[in-house]
Amino acid sequence: MTEQPAPENPEGDEPIKQRKNGLYPAVSAELADNMKSGWADTELHDLRPIPQAAETARRRAELSARFPGERLVIPAGNLKTRSNDTEYGFRASTEYVYLTGDQTQDGVLVLEPTGEQGHEATIHLLPRSDRENGEFWLDGQGELWVGRRHSLTEAERLLGVPADDVRELTGTLAGATGPVRVVRGHDAGVETALTDKVTAERDEELRVFISEQRLVKDGFEIAELQKAVDSTVRGFEDVVKVLDKAEATSERYIEGTFFLRARVEGNDIGYGSICAAGPHATTLHWVRNDGPVRSGDLLLLDAGVETHTLYTADVTRTLPINGAYTELQRKIYDAVYEAQEAGIAAVKPGAKYRDFHDAAQRVLAEKLVEWGLVEGPVERVLELGLQRRWTLHGTGHMLGLDVHDCAVARTETYVDGVLEPGMVLTVEPGLYFQADDLTVPEEYRGIGVRIEDDILVTEDGNRNLSAALPRTSADVEAWMAGLKG
Repeated sequence: MTEQPAPENPEGDEPIKQRKNGLYPAVSAELADNMKSGWADTELHDLRPIPQAAETARRRAELSARFPGERLVIPAGNLKTRSNDTEYGFRASTEYVYLTGDQTQDGVLVLEPTGEQGHEATIHLLPRSDRENGEFWLDGQGELWVGRRHSLTEAERLLGVPADDVRELTGTLAGATGPVRVVRGHDAGVETALTDKVTAERDEELRVFISEQRLVKDGFEIAELQKAVDSTVRGFEDVVKVLDKAEATSERYIEGTFFLRARVEGNDIGYGSICAAGPHATTLHWVRNDGPVRSGDLLLLDAGVETHTLYTADVTRTLPINGAYTELQRKIYDAVYEAQEAGIAAVKPGAKYRDFHDAAQRVLAEKLVEWGLVEGPVERVLELGLQRRWTLHGTGHMLGLDVHDCAVARTETYVDGVLEPGMVLTVEPGLYFQADDLTVPEEYRGIGVRIEDDILVTEDGNRNLSAALPRTSADVEAWMAGLKG
């Protein structure tokens, strides 16, 4: 990685941060003058609005109607330092992306009340880096170091929102009067400017409302989720084709293989890939991915591609590494499949959100009693939650811009709510027999199975967005055999 220069600012305006041990202690007046000129005009004039611009405008209108007469501030967030002068990859806050479609650091959406009803939206952004003071080539976030930013005019055309310079915003907010709400946790500077104008309770109401807005997906969002799932399916195919290489190395080969697909076809992975082979499959969020991959074991692969618009898939398959399940692996896998089938069947408009979880858990409890692993009857097991020793987690969650989407929605509208067309959720039952679990026969220990699909609630039932990936044990084996040739 190239070291940036550490000059003194020849203009003497805003000092540009210097690297302590940079090789260039200063910039000569002649060089500073030279760098100001001789550059072509690169302003983009033929830009069209982003595909979701109409949807983001509708979402802002819904937000405006909920909080009349109040100033609403929704920041994108800032860069976070990884080490010294290197940063983590930036991901804008979900609320900001949902309402603007923009993904740039330091952005802030402000909805200014226009009276008792209505708001005027402005997006506050960093303009293109300054060529007069040398920022574009001297600053670590300048254009020649990290790439060109859109001009404010370009941003307005793309986003369909008036744009202003964000560097002037904190002063404006500090002098603002009237009721204000801010989405907290993303921009400390913005929060400091508003510290005497907001309350945690009122701010949380704003965050909760935006989370609940996202419970029902619009057409753009559903198309993006399908795109994410389709890329994820191809990522799973990629993994199956290289299982021999993973056996020669580790779970990291699987992780890297899926990541390549995510970066080529999307923005990133939507969450840390779980590439859990053998007994690691019994650890729900195994993301170390540094273990061996052995023929005869199972691979639990839980991974999702995130699209360029930041919508993520979330799919799991449990695969026999050598292409064929053993008799016991198949028995456990088929039980989980049966539970998932029951859960998916319960996903329909008007059903309680909890119904799919209850349906899947009942099947798993029945299997555990049938196998003699827990004492029945089934109703007793479910009432006491005894199956949870081996099922561990809930059977699904909402899906969208976040892998665990709408997480701060009120319980009565989410877990205790009713399913509506346009909701997208996962159905992902599992059975996990820990390697040190002395309550089960030895041959069960170290086996973990989860099957997860992304399900859209439709007007008359549901649609499995990830149906292109085989689910039955026989279909999985046939699919793997076909991919391996």
